Amino acid sequence: MSAGERIELVYSAEFTEVHEAVRVRLRSTRWWRLFRWATRAVCALAALVAVVALRHGDVRVVVKLVLLGLVAVTCAELVPRASARSLFRLIGSQGEVRAVVDEDGGRWISRDTDMAIRWALLTRYAETPRLFVLFTERSSGTGFAYLPKRGLAGPADEERLRAILDRNTTRA
Repeated sequence: MSAGERIELVYSAEFTEVHEAVRVRLRSTRWWRLFRWATRAVCALAALVAVVALRHGDVRVVVKLVLLGLVAVTCAELVPRASARSLFRLIGSQGEVRAVVDEDGGRWISRDTDMAIRWALLTRYAETPRLFVLFTERSSGTGFAYLPKRGLAGPADEERLRAILDRNTTRA
């Protein structure tokens, strides 16, 4: 594999891929795991207090507590979808995307954008059956970019892209 190698991807945004990339990125953060754990703890605590309230015959309190627990968990589960929907509106409106990945980093070009990101910022990546998801360093926030495998010219490009990512980033 050549050090001057570059891989080009051409694709249009699909909501399912943006949603998957958002979920992968969230799962890689500590705050998301803590947030999901906390919402489940709120739900469990609400259920426990509801059981105690039910023993005292206060049905209205039971209903409120059960609803509180369900709302907490539902909200946590909807965050990735809502985030992806918002991001998809922006990305999807740009039409076809051409991404070029080489030893310097990645460059994404669409109708209204031309953005280059060096490997110093995108230091990690995760691979799913459909995507490569590139992440910023944990200390610099929750930035990410994604590369759908369907945008590659052929199966050999997937291996070449993986090799570039392995040389320049760390697998998450």
